[in-house]
Amino acid sequence: MIHHGTTHATDSYQIDGDLWMRGRNAIAFVALLSWIASIAGYFLDPARFFQSYLTAFLFWIFIPLGGLFFLMVQYLTGSAWSVPMRRINENLVMVTPVALVLFVPVALGLPYLYEWAHPEVVAKDAILRGKAAYLNPQMFTIRGVVFILLWSLWAWQIYRNSTQQDKTGALKHMHTISRWSAPGLLMLVLTATLASFDWSMSLDPHWYSTIFGLYCLSGGGMAFMAMWTLLCRVLRDKGVLANTIRIEHYHDLGKWMFAMIVFWTYIAFSQYLLIWYANIPEETIWFRHRFQGTWAWVSFALLFFHFIVPFLVLLPRASKRNLKILTFMAVWLLVIQYVDFYYQVMPTFQPAGVVPHWLDVVTLAAVGTTFGLVFWSRMKAHALLPLGDPRFEQGLAFENQ
Repeated sequence: MIHHGTTHATDSYQIDGDLWMRGRNAIAFVALLSWIASIAGYFLDPARFFQSYLTAFLFWIFIPLGGLFFLMVQYLTGSAWSVPMRRINENLVMVTPVALVLFVPVALGLPYLYEWAHPEVVAKDAILRGKAAYLNPQMFTIRGVVFILLWSLWAWQIYRNSTQQDKTGALKHMHTISRWSAPGLLMLVLTATLASFDWSMSLDPHWYSTIFGLYCLSGGGMAFMAMWTLLCRVLRDKGVLANTIRIEHYHDLGKWMFAMIVFWTYIAFSQYLLIWYANIPEETIWFRHRFQGTWAWVSFALLFFHFIVPFLVLLPRASKRNLKILTFMAVWLLVIQYVDFYYQVMPTFQPAGVVPHWLDVVTLAAVGTTFGLVFWSRMKAHALLPLGDPRFEQGLAFENQ
């Protein structure tokens, strides 16, 4: 039994077996179809397959990275409001290890994606020769594996200690997580920045932006908040934790979505302003390519749909307490964040303008459902809430002022 002031409600802290089976079967069915279509797309058009796959990989991997960052911040600050929803976040973060397998097509597709992967091109370009010690296929692959292993290690340490605390209630597990979280934040920002440089920025190896890593991480953080909100809402519609995760918690999720919108906009505008003001050809070329053809419309769409519209919608208090609006905006932000990663990758290969392709959809579904199967399996492995956390009751009784 859970008591929320005068409210008396009961929730099961284990997911219903039939619901779990239906969810698993639906995700597996979409995964099977999308991977079959993706493999067929590889044989039909390998270049476009790798382009679409890289975009999908970037979109999905930065969501658990945003979740890992937020999870460590919550432990370090001793936050109580998020405790009733934290296990969903922990399950989401635990999809990271499967990225080792999903990274394989990116590593195999280097000749289709990156000009620095061609020795004959590097030999004729003084700038690429100067970067060859860092930008080469062997170091790229090694760094990618190391990044994912580090993210997986931190995710596992947090998840393991959190689930053990459910059984023992011992404070040592919470303290252990806090000790991992302090260096973990530094590790995550550094490795996510380098991963952004490797996987996205090096598509145009003559271009550089020192703030680009934070740009990608802030977008991932926003997408994570949207995904977290959406998962809570979908579970609520199925009767899962409907009385535990209350409107007060959704209100704070709305606040965080709003905050991440503003932060992403600040970073994006800072990057643009500094490059525009310096007016250095090596830097401005990235934006110049994205103002050619129909890419100019995407540039303006990001300004309008990634900032202005969600900012105005989520600004009022009432919007953040309206579950229908929050659900709509969560889907909206996930879609527009995918467009942002698409905007990072595709102008390199389609400089004249946007050229949609069915592989964009099937690779997005293939990578997403693979992560989804891992997430859904974790939902059954342990209780849906961190019952051993000493802040659990405080989190249940949380009220916004």
